[in-house]
Amino acid sequence: MALQFKVPELGENVEKGDVVRVMVKVGDRITVDQPVFELETDKATIEVPSSVAGTITDVNISQGDKVTTGQVVLTVEAEAGAAVKPGSNAAAESDAGQAREVPVPQVSEARPPAAVVNIATARAVVAAPGPVVAAGPLELARSVPAAPSVRRFARELGVDIAQVPGTGPGGRIGQNDVAAFVKIQLTSGTSSAVRGFVPLPDFTKWGSVELKPMSNIRRKTAEHLTQAWQAPHVTQHDKADLSGFESFRETFGPRVERAGGKLTVTAVVIKVLSAALDRFPQFASSVDMANESIVYKQYRHIGVAVDTPNGLLVPVLRDVHLKTMTQIAVELGSISQKAREKKLSLDDMSGGVMTVTNLGSIGGTSFTPIVNQPEVAILGVSRGALEPVWRDGQFVPRPMLPLSLSYDHRVIDGADAARFLRFVAEALEEPLTMLL
Repeated sequence: MALQFKVPELGENVEKGDVVRVMVKVGDRITVDQPVFELETDKATIEVPSSVAGTITDVNISQGDKVTTGQVVLTVEAEAGAAVKPGSNAAAESDAGQAREVPVPQVSEARPPAAVVNIATARAVVAAPGPVVAAGPLELARSVPAAPSVRRFARELGVDIAQVPGTGPGGRIGQNDVAAFVKIQLTSGTSSAVRGFVPLPDFTKWGSVELKPMSNIRRKTAEHLTQAWQAPHVTQHDKADLSGFESFRETFGPRVERAGGKLTVTAVVIKVLSAALDRFPQFASSVDMANESIVYKQYRHIGVAVDTPNGLLVPVLRDVHLKTMTQIAVELGSISQKAREKKLSLDDMSGGVMTVTNLGSIGGTSFTPIVNQPEVAILGVSRGALEPVWRDGQFVPRPMLPLSLSYDHRVIDGADAARFLRFVAEALEEPLTMLL
């Protein structure tokens, strides 16, 4: 029996990607869950596993191809009784080579005449200069009740569907809601929810140029940071005296290394943040302006910015408040390596309540990190250095670590940010105090 393996669902709002590497060829025998190709999506580069087993008779993709969800990747001749992964999108072929598809009921969502939108006009608004608002990141902040066809319709108009009020049961959004929303934007003269980018000048007037398309990861990073910058940012700076930390690392570092990890500043910072978030819960929240409320998260998942050859990735360590520093150090090393080897899944990079970014290995005395929305705070760590510090009537050399805390001023006040960062600094100075 011939089976077709198609590009599976890759995650919320992820419908396409670029083929980076094909890992199989015609004639190969494959098993269920065996990686068959590597795909770069908007969020990560992932290995896609097969949901079927058998001998490959046809491969329909090659390196550099752009593929979409549901596209046929390869055909497999399966043996009688061969397993197919439950819930997979593999389709059996008939003798004529046509896939047998099960009809899916379609819900008709008619648009009333009053909500009809001139798509050409809407696209003109999208192309016109205006506020740079990326459509998409807000969809990740909360589940938006809308059918795939409605989401596609919103994307075609350049609309962030998360901002569209739904009139269906349970707030479900239909095409008529999207159309009515765009009409309001057009008639009111505003386009805050319609994606628009200021066109660049013709640089060829001044010399030769080279145009290179963004990778999926770089494009998604640009869109996400554009959206994140809409929040009012403030950055608080402080320094931690690492004299006590160095003694702590000298004492307990070997124990962590025997477990397979490394007692780095980042590992300890992650554990410190879990305690700081308990004391200052507003730092583990998200602002929901649509409902004029603040979402306080009870879990403690911390994202860590990792510099990779493919761009900046932010894997997430989960439930750090329940883990020891040794466990965090081991997991941090593992997930960072996973990021550099392009093996992160979409789930590995979701669900964080706060992010840490450490540039100390590169250099710099301080910087202003951008909050990773829908989070409300991010901690930046710069390179530590020996500095003269006034103690007991004299200057003494101390290893000082610069810290930079950026936060969303809509939910966090400056005084609370200063207290939060001071708590982090003091905990780094004496890590054992967290056990008291």
